[in-house]
Amino acid sequence: MIHTKALIIGKDLRPRCFWCGDDEQYVAYHDLQWARPVMDDIALYEKICLEGFQAGLSWLTILRKRESFRKAFRGFDPKIVVKFNQQDVNRLIKDESIVRHQGKIEAAINNAQATLEVQKEFGSLATFIWGF
Repeated sequence: MIHTKALIIGKDLRPRCFWCGDDEQYVAYHDLQWARPVMDDIALYEKICLEGFQAGLSWLTILRKRESFRKAFRGFDPKIVVKFNQQDVNRLIKDESIVRHQGKIEAAINNAQATLEVQKEFGSLATFIWGF
């Protein structure tokens, strides 16, 4: 791997941002998702939640757990997550495949409610976010 100030040249000889290193999952995220506009409300809600879970951790940690998060949070459908109750919070706190922080779990549930409210007022979460 060749390093420049802000870029690295990957094993496939493609230049990438230095932060993705050579981890296959990080490289795939960099190449296929990072800095690409997202217009789907469920995908945006997922991003909001995962960013919350990432606080204090590396993004790679979250990427490695993303499929587990998707399963645990029922595909990040806010219409489903908004119905989560204390029993669900307790289930998630015991789920070793995700970040088991009660405050972050409760924030994801709260963000489902906020997402639905934004959708009601603005038509979609994407319309609201991309309106700035």
